[in-house]
Amino acid sequence: MATLIIRPIESLDAPELELYRTLRQVEEHERAGVLVATNAKVVQRLIASRFSVLSALLAPEWLEKLEAPLRARGEKEIVVYVGEKSLLEKITGYHVHQGALAVGKIPSQPTLDELLEQSPRPLLIAAVEEIASAENLGAIVRACAAFGAHFLIVGETCVSPFQRRAVSGSMGSIFEQPVVRSENLVATLARLRAQGIRCYAADVHPDAQKLSAVNFRGDACLVFGAEGPGLSEKVMAACDSIVQIPMPTHMNSLNVAAATAVFLYEATRQRQ
Repeated sequence: MATLIIRPIESLDAPELELYRTLRQVEEHERAGVLVATNAKVVQRLIASRFSVLSALLAPEWLEKLEAPLRARGEKEIVVYVGEKSLLEKITGYHVHQGALAVGKIPSQPTLDELLEQSPRPLLIAAVEEIASAENLGAIVRACAAFGAHFLIVGETCVSPFQRRAVSGSMGSIFEQPVVRSENLVATLARLRAQGIRCYAADVHPDAQKLSAVNFRGDACLVFGAEGPGLSEKVMAACDSIVQIPMPTHMNSLNVAAATAVFLYEATRQRQ
């Protein structure tokens, strides 16, 4: 049981509130190894997760709702700052803030080798390259969780899946969905292929196969690139084949998160 240290606040100037005041300074949060949940649903999922909860910043009505689950946590103590909702809105800068924020500690993430060893077969993996939008990456994490991807490989040119907007975009799925960071996506794909895992590049290409014509029942890694540029030539060359979603000629692309969901759904459908 955690001891809650409840501290009423009337301003945001206290030094201990710095992580809440600096929501847009994502690099500082990453260096500190923390994430900030700014959506009430995500805060609830953080509290229910294995991630350590360092503190919470709540409106009085949310303290009433979350006090019991916070006390049920395993930490020795958790500091809970309590302020009026109008005060919390000054942090986020908009008036529809729900009145609940929390800071969590990012735990050590499993390595690729550990995930390959622990995951059941046949493997279903997703990998992404050059995703610059934190919201898109969060939605991709959410699709992976929804459709049973064993883990997500985040390439070296992507934003962090633990950025505030990515965490919100995942709706807290990042607390449960295994993610591994690759320092060299081309080399990582080569390692997967060396272990018999087929890698499929999702891209609009003259040589691409139609999604429904591909057999995803074996070990598979589905690889996605940023909207606009798509996958780089070197990453496509590192894959076994190129696959596309059939669409009318005037609609030749989807949002990358939507495309990820379509691919993962088809792979899951075949496996069922």
